[in-house]
Amino acid sequence: MTVHPFIEAEKHGGHSVKRACELLQVSRTAFYARRTAKPGPRAVRDTELTEKIAEVHERSRGTYGVPRVHAVLQRQGEDCGRRRVARLMRDAGLQGRHRRRRRLTTIPDPRAAARPDLVVPQHTSLIRSVATTA
Repeated sequence: MTVHPFIEAEKHGGHSVKRACELLQVSRTAFYARRTAKPGPRAVRDTELTEKIAEVHERSRGTYGVPRVHAVLQRQGEDCGRRRVARLMRDAGLQGRHRRRRRLTTIPDPRAAARPDLVVPQHTSLIRSVATTA
């Protein structure tokens, strides 16, 4: 966990940055360097990939999940891993559609009495009558 947002909040609250950095054992140089630094190459690449992932997801009308989005990106020549695609989709709030689970609509009562079989007695009488005439 980074402490830089806490130091920034202390600064906006009118407190001393020097004192906050001493308490949290962070150098002031590192705090100010991080504050003014540009995003790193990985963050820049993640932003580019997130845009491409969102485009692929939108083209599929929100149906493609991680495996299909990753496959499309591979076909387009993007060099990225499946787990990276999963992380970026999760961070962007994108999720594929999945089939609905079959809902159980009738729950039988185990204490209910068994219903009488109304078909079998009729057939047994026909079978007996056929057997006696033959």
